[in-house]
Amino acid sequence: MKRRNFLKTAAAASAGAFVLPRFSIGQPGPSANSKVNLAMIGAGGIAGMAFSGCKGENIVALCDIDSRKLPKWAATKGIPTFADYNEMLDKLGKEIDGVCINTPDHTHFNATLACMERGIHVCTQKPLTHNIWQARTLRKAKDKYKVVTNMANQGHTYDGIRKIREMYEADCFGQVEEVHLGVSGPNWESKYFNKPASMPLAAEPIPPEVNWDLWLGPAKEHAYSSHLHPLTWRSYNDFGTGQFGDWFCHTGDGAVWVLDLYEPTVIECVERGPALEGMIPDYSVVRFDFPARGSKKACSMFWYDGKKNGGTPIKVPEDWSWGKVPGSGSFWSGDKANAYLDGRSNNPRFSMKEQMVEFKKNGGVPEKYARVVGGPHQEWIRAIKGEGPECGSNFDYAAPMSEVALLGVLAQRFDGRIEWDSKNMRITNRPELNVFVKEPVRTGWEAGEELWA
Repeated sequence: MKRRNFLKTAAAASAGAFVLPRFSIGQPGPSANSKVNLAMIGAGGIAGMAFSGCKGENIVALCDIDSRKLPKWAATKGIPTFADYNEMLDKLGKEIDGVCINTPDHTHFNATLACMERGIHVCTQKPLTHNIWQARTLRKAKDKYKVVTNMANQGHTYDGIRKIREMYEADCFGQVEEVHLGVSGPNWESKYFNKPASMPLAAEPIPPEVNWDLWLGPAKEHAYSSHLHPLTWRSYNDFGTGQFGDWFCHTGDGAVWVLDLYEPTVIECVERGPALEGMIPDYSVVRFDFPARGSKKACSMFWYDGKKNGGTPIKVPEDWSWGKVPGSGSFWSGDKANAYLDGRSNNPRFSMKEQMVEFKKNGGVPEKYARVVGGPHQEWIRAIKGEGPECGSNFDYAAPMSEVALLGVLAQRFDGRIEWDSKNMRITNRPELNVFVKEPVRTGWEAGEELWA
């Protein structure tokens, strides 16, 4: 029986009773010296954030499809390493309490669900999944498997996102009926994005250290290319979600959480730069229309990306008085005052500097929401140990928030207008696009269907 499930001690067994393990959800926390046994699926790139956030816990296994990404200290410490996470989970699952999933977007879902099915707690990179059906399925999995979940979204652990919610609920801004947000990238010269001369990509020899079949995972067959692995897969629709999917989960986090912007009825790409077949565009502007939500009036949210490539800069309120306009962030238009959050939904302020000075002079607003110490991985570990509350970006929040991002990605990818029926998870005006709401997978990579039965 797995160590995180019900364990029997000799004394308890003799008494006909059983006790909960160290790291069962909702149970009293262990002593401060107790450590969580963790594994990593994906050991390079963004995994550095997970290693840092999990410092002080026990790393008991590492998995990466590219052996060059495995840290050298794993061998010196005798930590088992794998290319296939299913092999790792089958062999060592009884010893693993939690897993951090640090893989490309298209493999988040399968890796995360494989852990949850085994009763293992998960912290997955953002966006949570590559398509909407996957996001909703992971939410169902959370309900079924009762594990601690978190999406590794740093900004949702910051003080600023709580402060702007407190300001909004204190009626500092009034009704917010328009939000403009975005980032200046993609930057084609950065380490995260690239743009080949033409598509499709030419086949290249697979490096001996790389298990390419496992890298592809559920995605359709594609020849190996150094444009895809190790780092610039975000540029390609079959594997990444571009700047939109990557950064909306940061920059849009505050607006979604505070303003309840979860179920748009219309998503329209109103500006789109050039794009090679199968790739993200140079730039875009995408509008989301949200109906009234309780006492909140209808709201339109505009996403901008690609200013570096000739796209339209983010629309800024006329009363902005902080000098140079930031290249990323979120601007809210309220009927009482306008607001700004930075690119990670932190450092909230009024658009008018004078209002912020007066606000602070008058003592601001009371703190209503508990602050989080450390980042998302530390928050997750405390929840596993029972030393803290449920994570802010648990899948009940992260899944619908990621869904908003993924709807925007679809509008950006296919241009034009999408009319969305959230209840039935369907695009109603362009039914041919519903195949991307739930993407087909390669044989052998089917997962999660039973959760819909």
